[in-house]
Amino acid sequence: MLRYVIRRLIGAVVILAVVSFTTFLLFFAIPGDPARLSCGKTCTPERLADIRAGLGIDDPVLVQYGAFMKGIFVGRDFTQAGELVHCDVPCFGYSFSNQQPVWDTVVDRYPATLSLALGAAVLFLAVGVGLGAISALRAGSLLDRAGISFSLVGASVQIFFLGPLLSNIFVNQLGWMPQARYVPLTDDPIGWFQGLLLPWIVLAFVSIAVYARLTRASAIEALGEDFVRAGRARGLPSRTLHLKHTGRATVTPVLTVFGLDLATLLGGAIITETVFNIQGVGKLALTAINSDDLPLIMATVLIAAAFIVIGNLIVDLLYAVIDPRVRIT
Repeated sequence: MLRYVIRRLIGAVVILAVVSFTTFLLFFAIPGDPARLSCGKTCTPERLADIRAGLGIDDPVLVQYGAFMKGIFVGRDFTQAGELVHCDVPCFGYSFSNQQPVWDTVVDRYPATLSLALGAAVLFLAVGVGLGAISALRAGSLLDRAGISFSLVGASVQIFFLGPLLSNIFVNQLGWMPQARYVPLTDDPIGWFQGLLLPWIVLAFVSIAVYARLTRASAIEALGEDFVRAGRARGLPSRTLHLKHTGRATVTPVLTVFGLDLATLLGGAIITETVFNIQGVGKLALTAINSDDLPLIMATVLIAAAFIVIGNLIVDLLYAVIDPRVRIT
């Protein structure tokens, strides 16, 4: 087990290193001079030269990459307006748009993204898995056919269509829900829940279809396995048979998809945040791209990649707990 964990940890570190280096190289592939982007409209040759020296743009690429990675782990010094400024750990540089530390800007947006991701994840996991399990146990029934139809509809609908539609119906016409917005949980728990309820429903509705169909297919396959038939022959109660034996076989593929989905949501739900104008990391990444704010682009890409890699790592480790056969692979 220990060797399995170490092997997965090493793999995760290697992937993050490759992603960070590739992202840094793309920084130089983007047309334009980063120093000029940071300088602004009222740029003078002297100020441009100072910014280039402060950012270390004239150094070789590998030297700049080493300084960038060093800043993440131990901090880094920059020259701004002729003054030496220290960027604390983890340092992703300074935003071209607001001249503020990138890490502070990202951290300020993460509570909104975290609230959106976790709330939607609880909703689509509970409803999707529950609906799929019921459909599998009642395969071929009217309830099963209704669940399949719902899944097909959910898989066909897109967030950028469903979001404005439900907002217009439940917010503007019926007045059953307040306008979607993010309120810090510590400031107003009720306002936090009400403001994110509609985005949770929209984001979960699309994913519920995936989990319902995946759970149904996995459960039906597990119900046909020899160990299930043997359990019935021994007279095991249906509750024990379904929850303990069939459930363990069903949860493995669901866990794979959930780990990736949650990691992606934590990296930034760009479409959902844009549709509902929620100021999260996804909206921040889109704004950074539109304004050519390269330090912010790099930070959001690297953080999103880190969540995905860590999500994969956690899923791999949970596999070893759920299915001991994985430990020897």
